[in-house]
Amino acid sequence: MPSSTIQWFPGHMAKTRRLMQENLPKVDILIEVLDARIPQSSRNPEIHRIAAGKPMLTLLNKANLAASEGNEAWLDAFKKKGEHAVLTDCVDGDGIRKIPDAIREILSEKIERYREKGMEGRRLRAMIAGVPNVGKSSLINRMCGSGKTKVENRPGVTLSKQWVSTELGIDLMDMPGVLWPKFDDRVTGENLAFTGAIKDNILDTEELAMLLCARLAGLCPAQLARRYKLTEQEVISSDGYDLLTLIGRKRGMLISGGETDFRRASAMLLDEFRHATIGRITLEMP
Repeated sequence: MPSSTIQWFPGHMAKTRRLMQENLPKVDILIEVLDARIPQSSRNPEIHRIAAGKPMLTLLNKANLAASEGNEAWLDAFKKKGEHAVLTDCVDGDGIRKIPDAIREILSEKIERYREKGMEGRRLRAMIAGVPNVGKSSLINRMCGSGKTKVENRPGVTLSKQWVSTELGIDLMDMPGVLWPKFDDRVTGENLAFTGAIKDNILDTEELAMLLCARLAGLCPAQLARRYKLTEQEVISSDGYDLLTLIGRKRGMLISGGETDFRRASAMLLDEFRHATIGRITLEMP
């Protein structure tokens, strides 16, 4: 599986783009949810094209899985571009309470116009959009304080728009996750696959795990060595294939003849990366 061929654009995603275009006039602001581990790769250029001119708030979600220095660097980068961004974590709720204040700051002029017209307290409406499996539904449930939307840790669960009312004076329109038809950059496709935005069952997960091994060996060799009881020299001197072989053997994932069970080792490595069991890791910096 050449990594440059990573693609996933099921039919419902084309429908989502049409839904966004039809419903944007009904909302006051667009909230784009990014994966804090890959803010650039998880930023869908189609969303920005469709939403041109609409006020926007960016949420760097899953911030608890990303390196703290990466989170701060990305916040600073967005601020320098004049964009509003908030770090969020839907697991423990960090940053969720900052969202309404950020929205009201961005929409302060509109809110003042409502007040002048005697419409003070009018509920604001926000559309939430982002790539699959970035945590949109979990965020909405956090903002609502209850399980309002279907949540699973796999892409493609939310398949139609949903209106959700919160106790924060904001109504939310949850959109299905949407990718774009072609990833021109090989690394973008890899990053989305590493973090689970693309369904594993359409990918060669063994090659994906080898690619991830090679990437992590360059980014955080000490974390990789510590987690899998290797030396840093073993990590940095091995290619993706050899490193996955070592990791599988260290975990006792063997088949007949003493060979590494790459299927099991690959599934384990991808799972441990996605849940930050290896450690908090940011795959790309601004």
